[in-house]
Order: sequence, then C-alpha cells, then structure tokens
Amino acid sequence: MRLTLFALLCFFLITPLTAGAQDSSRDTTRTQLADLLQTAGARADVDVAFHQSTKNPYNFVGFMTTGLVNSDSLEIVVSVTKSDTVGFRVYPHYKGRYINVGRARIPNALMRKLLYFSDQNFLFWGADDTSDVFSGYTITLESGFPADAITTVLRSIRNTDKFVGQLKPFI
Repeated sequence: MRLTLFALLCFFLITPLTAGAQDSSRDTTRTQLADLLQTAGARADVDVAFHQSTKNPYNFVGFMTTGLVNSDSLEIVVSVTKSDTVGFRVYPHYKGRYINVGRARIPNALMRKLLYFSDQNFLFWGADDTSDVFSGYTITLESGFPADAITTVLRSIRNTDKFVGQLKPFI
C-alpha cells in the first residue's frame, strides 16, 4: 500500500516537470523555426511570407503564389509538434478551392495517383480528415534543430505544382 502511494506521488510530482520541459523545448523550437522561416521564406527559390497561425501558436502559415502553372497557390502549414518533429502540410489551391477527394470527378483514380506520388516523390501525399489533399514531410528533432533540412524542404515545395498538373484529370 505504501509503495503504491509512493509511486503515485512520484508520478504526480514528476509528470508536470516533464510536461513543462517538453513545452519549453517546443517553445524554443518554435522560436528557432519562426526565425528560419523568416529568412528562408525570403529566398528567391522559396518566396513565401510566413506568419504564426491565430488558431494554433505552434503553426506557421504561408502562401506560395509565384511561378506556379497548375495551382492558384500552395498553402503551406509548418508545425512544431508535441512529438519533437516539424511537420509540413502543403495544400494546393486549384480553381479557387482545396482539392478534395469528396468533390473529385474520379475519387479512386485521384487516391491511386496520390499513393503513387507518395512512392515516387520527395514529399508524401495524403488527404486530411476533411478529405482535402496535401503533400507533406516530417522532420525529427532528435539530433537538434535541422535548419538546412527545413530549408531544403521549403525549396522543394514548389515542385508540388507540377504534380497538381498530373491530378487535373481526376479532380
């Protein structure tokens, strides 16, 4: 009985400290990411102005609009996750709206093409919980803050536009 009480007491004392350390680490990563997105977003091969999301303080949002042939824009959401990763979600806007599996002319063909793209592309492809199509990438923070890797992903996002061109017959 005493051991159980002691174990519970230790759990309740240590858990807030661990959560607090995790939040502190996440806050540090968010600050580093904000600075990097400001610098890397201004590069000519990225050309995106990022701002912190009003819905989630650990998300940054920007729109790529220049140099696109198939998309109206690419909405880029960069997230600092609770699991020590930086996640990228790129939502192509086509004809004024998101590409949505539920509104697609040929939904099965669209999803098959997305699966094929996930096998062949640098970025993976998927659909979110509202069936909006995105390309994405996830970077782990296990070895520290990977500024060069994040910049490489940002520079690669523009390629999403050419794959939207291949999705057109199914949308």
